[in-house]
Amino acid sequence: MITAADAETFERCLAVHGVALFPADTVYGLACDPGAEEAVRRLYALKRRRPDKPAAVLFFDRDLALETLPELRPRVRRAAEALLPGGVTLLLDNPAGRFPLACGPDPGTLGLRVPALTDALAPLRAVRWPVLQSSANVAGGSDPRRVEDVPAPIRAEVEMILDAGELPGTPSTVVDLRRFGAGGGHAIVREGAVPAAVVAERLREV
Repeated sequence: MITAADAETFERCLAVHGVALFPADTVYGLACDPGAEEAVRRLYALKRRRPDKPAAVLFFDRDLALETLPELRPRVRRAAEALLPGGVTLLLDNPAGRFPLACGPDPGTLGLRVPALTDALAPLRAVRWPVLQSSANVAGGSDPRRVEDVPAPIRAEVEMILDAGELPGTPSTVVDLRRFGAGGGHAIVREGAVPAAVVAERLREV
């Protein structure tokens, strides 16, 4: 069970550039300050992930996420409001070049996550710190639904572990909205926790 004190400790961990193991609404992930180069390097090394692969930036509050990205086109903003919070990752145009350490070789694209924090995850809503996040596995490995499913070397090296019990276990659906703001459609890059048909229905009236 996660408590308000756990959420505060999580924020302090990020503030000192630690790497934390935490639960999202889909699978367990690794989190660090998206502006801390050494922390990002450690997170990628723990996963054995190539440093040129992008990661998502996760906010624990949708309004804070949208305030941080004032340059979003109106139609994209409405799409984000329709889809978030929830089990999706949105690929967005990033004209301001925000969070460059998360963007890999394409600084013009930002991956955005805002999980749905209900029940055991609710205390995390108080976290005001955005995180660079990636699933808590070795690159290419299975997505962990329990802390025990995370490889032991990763668990041994992180500064903090937040355990919320068993999660659904299906990673987020990746939705490409980069053409959406200019009147184009969306594309499903990876179907996961939210079915493609549900994404299409929510975007139909945007």
